[in-house]
Amino acid sequence: MPIILDGKKLAKKIREELKKEVDEFTSKGLRNPTLAVILVGNDPASEVYVKNKRKACDEVGIKSLYIHLVEDTPEEELLRIINKLNNDEDVDAILVQLPLPKHINTQKVISSISPEKDVDGFHPENVGKLATGMKDVIVPCTPLGIWILLKEYNIDTFKKDVVVVGASNIVGKPMSLLFLRNEEAPVSVCHRNTKDLKHYTQNADILIVAVGKPNLITSDMVKNGVVVVDVGINRLEDGRLVGDVDFENVKEKAFAITPVPGGVGPMTVASLLVNTVSIYRQKFGYPKHPLTEV
Repeated sequence: MPIILDGKKLAKKIREELKKEVDEFTSKGLRNPTLAVILVGNDPASEVYVKNKRKACDEVGIKSLYIHLVEDTPEEELLRIINKLNNDEDVDAILVQLPLPKHINTQKVISSISPEKDVDGFHPENVGKLATGMKDVIVPCTPLGIWILLKEYNIDTFKKDVVVVGASNIVGKPMSLLFLRNEEAPVSVCHRNTKDLKHYTQNADILIVAVGKPNLITSDMVKNGVVVVDVGINRLEDGRLVGDVDFENVKEKAFAITPVPGGVGPMTVASLLVNTVSIYRQKFGYPKHPLTEV
């Protein structure tokens, strides 16, 4: 049986540790960390994500400032609100829930967030720091969560052949950059235009899949002993949630594998909390949170 990389269990442990940490800071007379969350429109999935994030914040003592704007909110109004939050000393971190309505320029909005408060790590300055190996960087939440999960389970990543399937700015690209830091491991990034996906995945020691296509990776596409991280979460017509990996068959060959649900998802939210507390710590003159050291 493979090692099940239990993100749900680890995320709970991280929340408990963060709660103690926040309680310690507030006992010294400091205010609670504050995360501003902006949701534009009424996308059902986004509403669920925001609800879960705010619930997790409450659990650890992070104050969540929730700003819900109507679908047709002008871009200028959203930018005005972000600018106000940038200049608010009591707001440590800012998150704009994606996707945004089509009339709003997503990159313009992301770039308007102060790099120091960019809890998602999407600002061009943070992306550049990650790409060039700088230390004072905010790492995007899903890649950071995966990194923490692999380290928790003592998965050896050094000099391993890593294949990342999916080249999004949110997961695929920053995930590959984490493995390239300090020449940790050689990385191949595959996407929709990759000619022979199986050729790459069969050679992977560590396979990370984030494309949003149910059961894309089948047993014949991986080798024995592979470590599989499934970022995808897809709802089938019968209501079942599955990942991008055929879990039941691939697990027979894997050394370690994440479940869906209960793998990467909880770690993404946990990393959001870690990033928020880390930003807060630095504002008050403390070192960044140890879990953000990558």
